[in-house]
Amino acid sequence: MDNVLAAPRLTNAGILFSVTVEFQQYQCLVPATTLSDLSHSKDPKLDLLGTYRAFQTKIEGVARRLISAGIVGKPLVIGSGYFQ
Repeated sequence: MDNVLAAPRLTNAGILFSVTVEFQQYQCLVPATTLSDLSHSKDPKLDLLGTYRAFQTKIEGVARRLISAGIVGKPLVIGSGYFQ
């Protein structure tokens, strides 16, 4: 995939990041609302990048499982429902 990210990046929608699955890079987005749900925070000024880093292993694991299961998107949006 083009535009592979070297590091997670804050966007207006949330955090954009890349994962590798079977030697291919995929762009994913975890929305701000999902990060808020993961952290159980209602703070409108939540540190999104800090929250992403705190849950990075879990978020990237979910992303890899979704991609392996054939779920697609450009970027793949990982909503709160995938963390239930």
